[in-house]
Amino acid sequence: MPKWSLRRRPGRTLGLLLLLVLSFLVLRRLNWTSVLPLWLQRQRLGLRTKGPNFMLEDSTFQILGGSIHYFRVPREYWRDRLLKLKACGLNTLTTYVPWNLHEPERGKFDFSGNLDLEAFIWLAAKIGLWVILRPGPYICSEIDLGGLPSWLLQDPDMKLRTTYPGFTKAVDLYFDHLMSRVVPLQYKHGGPIIAVQVENEYGSYNGDHAYMPYIKKALEDRGIIEMLLTSDNKDGLEKGVVDGVLATINLQSQQELVALNSILLSIQGIQPKMVMEYWTGWFDSWGGSHNILDSSEVLQTVSAIIKDGSSINLYMFHGGTNFGFINGAMHFGDYKADVTSYDYDAILTEAGDYTAKYTKLRELFGTFSGVPPPPPPELTAKMVYEPVTPSFYLSLWDALLYMDKPITSEIPINMENLPVNNGNGQAFGYVLYETTIFSSGVLSGLVRDRGQVFLNRVSIGFLDYTTTKITIPLTQGYTILRILVENRGRVNYGNNIDSQRKGLIGNLYLNNKPLKNFKIYSLDMTKQFFQRFDMDKWSVVPKEITFPAFFLGTLSVGIYPSDTFLKLEGWVKGVVLVNDHNLGRYWNVGPQETLYLPGVWLDKGLNKHVQPTLALQHRLVLPGPVNHIRDLSPSRVLAPTPNCSETLLAPPSHFCLLTVWDHTCGILTPAPSSVCPQPHGRNTDSWPSLSVACM
Repeated sequence: MPKWSLRRRPGRTLGLLLLLVLSFLVLRRLNWTSVLPLWLQRQRLGLRTKGPNFMLEDSTFQILGGSIHYFRVPREYWRDRLLKLKACGLNTLTTYVPWNLHEPERGKFDFSGNLDLEAFIWLAAKIGLWVILRPGPYICSEIDLGGLPSWLLQDPDMKLRTTYPGFTKAVDLYFDHLMSRVVPLQYKHGGPIIAVQVENEYGSYNGDHAYMPYIKKALEDRGIIEMLLTSDNKDGLEKGVVDGVLATINLQSQQELVALNSILLSIQGIQPKMVMEYWTGWFDSWGGSHNILDSSEVLQTVSAIIKDGSSINLYMFHGGTNFGFINGAMHFGDYKADVTSYDYDAILTEAGDYTAKYTKLRELFGTFSGVPPPPPPELTAKMVYEPVTPSFYLSLWDALLYMDKPITSEIPINMENLPVNNGNGQAFGYVLYETTIFSSGVLSGLVRDRGQVFLNRVSIGFLDYTTTKITIPLTQGYTILRILVENRGRVNYGNNIDSQRKGLIGNLYLNNKPLKNFKIYSLDMTKQFFQRFDMDKWSVVPKEITFPAFFLGTLSVGIYPSDTFLKLEGWVKGVVLVNDHNLGRYWNVGPQETLYLPGVWLDKGLNKHVQPTLALQHRLVLPGPVNHIRDLSPSRVLAPTPNCSETLLAPPSHFCLLTVWDHTCGILTPAPSSVCPQPHGRNTDSWPSLSVACM
């Protein structure tokens, strides 16, 4: 076959050369930046400082951020919440990364489903948002143990947030895995992450001067190349500074802004100023009052921050929910556990609805930028459902027959050191301790956090932080002593995080003599926990109920499942699960009086799964009309309320409740979110009641 050569085909060669030249001229004229997605364009310089300004590439850049925690929002609603953030006029998303949820057992990582960090960050990029990542390892965030995994506390000498070898070894292994996921998401690698925070508010803790440099190096050694930041409040700013890291501030008032900016100037000279956390509201604690922050005050403070030339992050833009048992606690004098709702009186409500704060700030940011924000998305649908009456029942004492063999131990074992979950202990839920006694007297011990004491099956009282002794009445012969202990949430902020072990701590004493020979049941209330309770284990609800007990009912939903709230009037304390999803705790001490139930967690048609819940107390409420719950705060402007007068019905969606402590039952009420009596400063005028009566 003859060989082709340039010399033999000069005409073809000339034609090819001409085609290449023409192609080059045409391609040069194309604006490729309009064709390629923003995060795939060439990104070289990243976020940097130049005098008092941030620079992104060659342009000055003012960060207008908002915090949304992916782990507190159903994944199906991520896009809705991020679009609302963008439509408010913000350009940056900030989020924490909870170590305890991502590594529930040593070396076992979970970044799936609602914990898919990478999907969340790429979704933000697709919507057109930059990202500031706050990976900890400690994040505070009003989450259990500040986001640190409870299995760290198996080490009796553990010193969290220090360079203690047991802690740094665990951090190194976690960062090895986490940063392998984060590195490709950085700006200079074509991703949306423009900055990474080093730990969180360490100046307020300040337990080890070598710790923050260690965390900084741990990030850099694993490929973090974007700008590093610290974040501190007024109590820790001067102690939280790290060489080579830009310091930012956390605050809520204009007075704090002036004072902290003065400290920043003295610490790091002329650098860009940023309020990493402007607290748009505040979290609530069980038994306390509901915290609100007036929208006019929010507008004034945010305006002052922007006019001062500072960048800002709204903490929270959307708080979401402490689903399950992930809530944290505070312990300064008195122990106070955080409520299930993380509504935070934020810019969006717990259910993602607009507020007066949203409307005012959207107008402010639009005026400031000179560019109208995108139109805000429509509200998600809300629905009021028919009453739910629990139909089936299972006493906790009977349920013990179907559980795994109890742990036997001469002395009590705290929750974290129980030989369960592949040696990682128990993180959340309840623990039941049993032993035998043969006399009356004074029972005493250290219970964390709240334990109900039973003689055989009869409740005789509680042990907690304030009640450390209880009188055991006269008994005859062999008596089973039982203590059902609830972990109400580990402290997430303060100097006592090393002492957050739960359950019975140390010996339990009767007349100052230690009791021995315990049976211990791990009641972690997970999906796997409930799978052992087949339908043949349940019975219809009897007239005389033995407590603690599980209750099971069904919730009928329409062909379009929608958001609602469960109103638990009459139920005193407990938790509720719906279709594998733990909605969280309730407690009649307030301020929270309803539980958020996302519509995406309800199924249209028949639900085949049976999920019980644990209700820790309830009182008798006679069947009949349910009164409106009091408004817990001054009314605030709401977006238009959806029409809740019609309810479409379909085959039921399973919902269950376990009741512990008392001898009666109560009411569950789903209610429409936008007019629901949430303890969040939302208007509660005239909403249709819907109840579940247990008789």
